Amino acid sequence: MVRNRVSGSEWGFRLVLFVICAIIFLAIVYPLYFIIIASISDSTLVSTGKVLFLPRNISFFGYDQIFQDNRIWNGYRNTVFYTFAGTLVNLLVTLPAAYVLSRREFRARRIIMLVFVITMFFNGGLIPTYLLMKDLHMTNTIWMFILPFCVNVFYLIIARTFFESSLPSELYEAAAIDGCSHFRFFIKIALPLSKALISVVGLYYLVGHWNDFFTGLIYIRDNNLQPLQIILRDILLSNQVFQNGAGSGGNAGGYAQKYADQIKYGVIIVSTLPILILYPFLQKYFEKGVMIGSVKG
Repeated sequence: MVRNRVSGSEWGFRLVLFVICAIIFLAIVYPLYFIIIASISDSTLVSTGKVLFLPRNISFFGYDQIFQDNRIWNGYRNTVFYTFAGTLVNLLVTLPAAYVLSRREFRARRIIMLVFVITMFFNGGLIPTYLLMKDLHMTNTIWMFILPFCVNVFYLIIARTFFESSLPSELYEAAAIDGCSHFRFFIKIALPLSKALISVVGLYYLVGHWNDFFTGLIYIRDNNLQPLQIILRDILLSNQVFQNGAGSGGNAGGYAQKYADQIKYGVIIVSTLPILILYPFLQKYFEKGVMIGSVKG
């Protein structure tokens, strides 16, 4: 049995690579960790740089203030519904459209794709879009978060490229000989072979819906329909007003500054934690689909 010996230069390269990867990892993870410990630490100690690795003077006042607001649970419920329903609609529209546009026998695909691409660079603007949504009676409804803008052209291009490069034409020809239609081929063969694509594009859509506050800010006036991001924004703004109104001196000003900062960090955690929890379950598909849409050499 012959063992491969690693030379000194190879060990040095691996060591340097390990150090660089460790630095990059810490640069990404530490800000998230700092926000967590800052949200439960005394804000005075945080602002003076005395909280670096461990929380000090632990207090959950910020989280108490956030979750005491009954609107937070309504916002969570709305956002979860908008996120999953919107992502489902996105995938139901994007994947079939990408498959159709990937078929070379579809003669109009270049013209239709050109129309899609034009929308990436030109649009009607905010006011015409608002007037259109209003005329369609979609403002101030749950459908505003789900139906409009259900296709992201960039993700459509990625999905179309995946179907073109990863599904060989011989696969469809073999299925067609057995009497398989395009619809059945797409459902029975193309989709099961596209789990990485579905997971990556689906997660992109999901994160976009979860972080969407602009739609609620512009098109929704009913507080019962507002998403989580708008609720957290209102809580944050109300505490900033409290902080500014307490004055810059005395105990009231210090009290306001202390707890307004805790609420600020708490809002960040409340809004990002669900996505951070979900990501590890899709990580393996992310690793498989990281090169989706790339050009093969």
